[in-house]
Amino acid sequence: MPHAGASGLFRGGAVELSLLGLVAVLLMILGAFVFLNARQTAAQRERRRRLMVNRTGRMGDATISDVRDCVLYYSYQVRGVAYTASQDTSDLKHLLPPDTSVLVGPAGMKYAPGNPANSIVICEDWSGLRPVSLQFEESKTKEKSHS
Repeated sequence: MPHAGASGLFRGGAVELSLLGLVAVLLMILGAFVFLNARQTAAQRERRRRLMVNRTGRMGDATISDVRDCVLYYSYQVRGVAYTASQDTSDLKHLLPPDTSVLVGPAGMKYAPGNPANSIVICEDWSGLRPVSLQFEESKTKEKSHS
């Protein structure tokens, strides 16, 4: 009877049964994750993305070049690489000024450290947009200096 103590541990396929149970639990968790994510709408997934970038992202400077139909077009640099991006702000209209053309110019932004192309200028909990009153005062100052 070689290895009498070891044979008691492996008798009846206990290791195989344990591994099979572990795989079954992992598959159930994966299935629940896929099921819950499949039920989300595109707007819900976009909101989750914005909030994740806000929570884990790094801050940087951006320049908003255009605003059309609630879409902000902006550019920024991260570690010497230039990025041009856009963000649909349809769900965030209540956070934007009535005249969105005043948003053109410098702004703050946040980007995902692992993927700098994944960025935001505004979300539900944070905004990199400059206060409209500050932009209005600067435009008045520029007009006076040109007169």
